[in-house]
Amino acid sequence: MAATPLPYNERRQRIQVRLLVWPATAWLIAFFVLPLLVVFLYSFLTPSSLYQASGPLTLDNYARLIEPTYISVLVRSALTAIVATVICVLVGYPLAFFVATRRPAVRNFFLLLVIVPFWTNFLVRTYAMEFLMNDKGLVNTLLIDYLHLITDPLSMMNTPFAVYIGLIYGYLPFMVLPIYTSIEKFNFRLVEAAHDLGANDLRAFLRVMLPVTLPGVLAGCILVFIPALGAYVTPDLLGGAKFLMVGNQIKQFVDSPTGKPFGSALSVGMMSIVVVALLIYYRFADRDAA
Repeated sequence: MAATPLPYNERRQRIQVRLLVWPATAWLIAFFVLPLLVVFLYSFLTPSSLYQASGPLTLDNYARLIEPTYISVLVRSALTAIVATVICVLVGYPLAFFVATRRPAVRNFFLLLVIVPFWTNFLVRTYAMEFLMNDKGLVNTLLIDYLHLITDPLSMMNTPFAVYIGLIYGYLPFMVLPIYTSIEKFNFRLVEAAHDLGANDLRAFLRVMLPVTLPGVLAGCILVFIPALGAYVTPDLLGGAKFLMVGNQIKQFVDSPTGKPFGSALSVGMMSIVVVALLIYYRFADRDAA
């Protein structure tokens, strides 16, 4: 039996949808899928002093990933990203709650303050943090010359503390905005109902508000964890050689004459951690949707 032809309007609508989708698809293929395939292919090549990488294909690059030196870098990067994400949640949730519960005019002003850092290049903002935290920076100048609280400058640069401050400062807006969206849509009458049933403020938050706004928290965690895991500028400028993360390690190998294959394998290892984080997110997201 012959299939019934679609009406003209429906066929025209499908063609329009395809025309809208194809440019984005071509962009993703050209600038995301193909580079990713190149990195994946490089990770199986053999280092070559003449061509940087050549055949035959090998798994030696992935075997090196289990060496203690590189395992420690991956673990340090993952733990740093996790700690930065947790602190962003602890700081970002109250901030998002404060913004979302203001009247509209004041709310828009505070939202503008959250978004303003995006108007400045990330590298410039990182240099600003370096200006604040170095031995002769603004913080030490205030503490020594004006407040007279200390006599010797605080050594903040080239420490894990500086890296955490830089990551939190750089990625906090990515946490605030999704949580703000969830809280703005939240029906606060549910909290009133919980109070009527005998729940105190803490119990009402944990049993009512937090579960409802959890999708925003999870989305913010993903938006912070992924870039923090692969951060390069922040640990390079604020942490120095004392706090090497996987992004800095990859850059060192990619810049070396024969390091591109192992740098690619290290990149694939980092992306594997990202994929695991995304799978965990989707699992919780599906559970919340159900």
